[in-house]
Amino acid sequence: MSEATLRLSRRWSGIGGNEDWAIAIDGVVVGSIAPRETVEVAVEPGRHVVRLGTGRHRSPERSFGAPPGDVVSFWCHGPRFWPLLLAALVKSDLWITLRPQ
Repeated sequence: MSEATLRLSRRWSGIGGNEDWAIAIDGVVVGSIAPRETVEVAVEPGRHVVRLGTGRHRSPERSFGAPPGDVVSFWCHGPRFWPLLLAALVKSDLWITLRPQ
């Protein structure tokens, strides 16, 4: 069975940081993504959960299905507006927006 690929594109660094974010798939850190970078990670076919972040700066968990041989794409960015930055200081999984492409 061939592997699938998870492609993550970090489009904009946002307010409050240019740090690299860890990429965790099913709770295991498999790499990192820098500002304005696109990263591809090989995954086994099936259902998975991805989360980005470092420390208190993180995304909500997003589940995805990875069919054999396919590419599943997400894009992400940090908080773009001051109200989101303030909300993320209270609820840390609002710091990174992570959406399917």
